[in-house]
Amino acid sequence: MARGNEPVEIPEVDALAGFPLPNERDRLIGHKGTEKALLDAYRSERLHHAWILGGPKGIGKATLAFRFARFVVAHPDRFGPDVAAAQDLSVPAEHPVARQMKAGGHPNVLHLRRPWDDKSKRFKTELPVDEIRRTVSFFGTTASAKAWRICIVDAADDMNISSANALLKVLEEPPERCLFLVLSHAPGRLLPTIRSRCRRIDLEPLSSDEICEGLRELAPDAVPSADDLRELAHTSDGSLRSAITLLSGDGLAIAKGLKSLAENASQLDLAATHGLADLVAARGQSDNWESLSTSSRSGFTNACGGICATALPVRTDTWSCGTKPAGRSGTPIRSIWIASRSSSTSFSPSGQRDLCALPRPCLHVSLP
Repeated sequence: MARGNEPVEIPEVDALAGFPLPNERDRLIGHKGTEKALLDAYRSERLHHAWILGGPKGIGKATLAFRFARFVVAHPDRFGPDVAAAQDLSVPAEHPVARQMKAGGHPNVLHLRRPWDDKSKRFKTELPVDEIRRTVSFFGTTASAKAWRICIVDAADDMNISSANALLKVLEEPPERCLFLVLSHAPGRLLPTIRSRCRRIDLEPLSSDEICEGLRELAPDAVPSADDLRELAHTSDGSLRSAITLLSGDGLAIAKGLKSLAENASQLDLAATHGLADLVAARGQSDNWESLSTSSRSGFTNACGGICATALPVRTDTWSCGTKPAGRSGTPIRSIWIASRSSSTSFSPSGQRDLCALPRPCLHVSLP
């Protein structure tokens, strides 16, 4: 018998299994200066209504946004004694506002993100205009005279042109006592008209010590040896999310494998490379693909003294047959595509092999 009346649990976009969501976090790792800047702005005479929080993915932008929203909703009087005495944006965990937001939301906080598509059973690839239009009913509801209403756009990079224009319209005519916290991984790519209506604060990547602090707090039972912890902190490139992804599954093994491959590029170990490709291309291992992407951006390209120019995971339909990518300087580079062991093929552009013929994803390595 069908059980259509049973509630369906909708997943949260960008959630990491077993780890708290940004609205559930009580502590903020790093970004003390940015937190102080937001606090000072809130208790100043003139508070801007829209803020862009920029920086790489996974460094704590959403956590800071919810922390700021929680503080504002809990302390609506900007010039009250509690705000004047505050040293940071923390709110006690037992505070009613903190409990509400941790439980999944507060009526005065609107969190806009890519929605779940129940038909395809996956998240939509864009933040559609219908999501942005939710601000109309949100800001149109009646609130008490002192209450603030806060909209968190997470992340603005996911908007299409229609949703970006819809957001721009709301920013141009902001309601009273409202705040917009617009999160962006690449603020420079947002519409200039959106940027011009927001104050922008760029968050710096976390330090290695802060990454280690975050891992010890969030995954105390999974923290590896001191050497592996340092390797994770270095390879994650300042992103706590990337460090957590590397820590789970085969992420650390992938990071070490890529580093070894780069350091020994002149004498390529095909067996080890095929093993790495098998690990990454295994069916259902999306986390391994994310770990490979993280490692290739940092540990593989930056930590190997220029031995390797690039290392990117690519799907076979990404490249045209016989394509030879250019190096960062525009000069040609030798490229090797290593498929998983199911095809056992390695080749270079000089061989003009058909990349699209590979049955599974491959590992692409570019050498100077």
